[in-house]
Parts: sequence; C-alpha cells; structure tokens
Amino acid sequence: MKVSRFQVVRRGLRNRCPNCGESTLFREGTWFEVNRECPNCGLRFERDEGFFLGSMSLNYGVTIVCFLTPVMLLAYKGVIGTTTAIILAGAGSIGFPLLFYRSSRSWWLMQYYAFFPMHLPANKEAGAPGPGDENA
Repeated sequence: MKVSRFQVVRRGLRNRCPNCGESTLFREGTWFEVNRECPNCGLRFERDEGFFLGSMSLNYGVTIVCFLTPVMLLAYKGVIGTTTAIILAGAGSIGFPLLFYRSSRSWWLMQYYAFFPMHLPANKEAGAPGPGDENA
C-alpha cells in the first residue's frame, strides 16, 4: 500500500486529505464548510449521504467524556458549586462542540480510512474496480 494506516492517522489529526495529505478538509476562510472533494487529488470526502453523521456522535461523546463528566465530578466532590457547574456545563455543551467540530469531521474520516485503507485511490491497483464503482 502506498498510504499506510499510520499516514492516514497522522493526516487525520492534522485535518488533511487522507489520500494525498496535501489539502485541508475545509474551505479556506470558513470554520464549518467542508470541501466536497480534495482540491489536490479529487478524493470525495463524503462517501455516502449522511456519512458525517458519525462525526456528530463522535463530537457528542468527546464532549460528554472530556468536558461534562469532569465538571459534574468536580461539582459532586464539592470542588465547585452547583451554580458554577450548571453554568460551565451549559456554556461547555455549546462551546466545546463548536471548537471540536473540525477535528470530529477529520477524525471520523480518518477512522474510516484507517480501517479501510484499501478504499483510498492511492492504494488501488491501476484498473482495479474499487468499492462503489459501477463496473465492479
């Protein structure tokens, strides 16, 4: 394989195309708009309709585990007050997912290609039909 799982993970952590590693997944000058395909190699980022719904679940899970659970534990142990915990949890449940949005999209794509690196165009043999090809 030309692109290893390690390279896919490294590129995913940097919000880069898993196939070529050159371009960012997001349109320049925007925070939330994902490119339909890589401007460099043409890899379609959204494999199927609703592909990135998994990134929403990932974002939700990371928010719960990394932000809300520690706030609730601090409140339970009496380190912070209940009112402070409610304010932090409310602000964090909106702010953290917004800040983690780009990473969750990139990590979801990274996770897919880390499990299926053979689906990357760079790893296909010349002339071999790939998944989703109509001639397969």
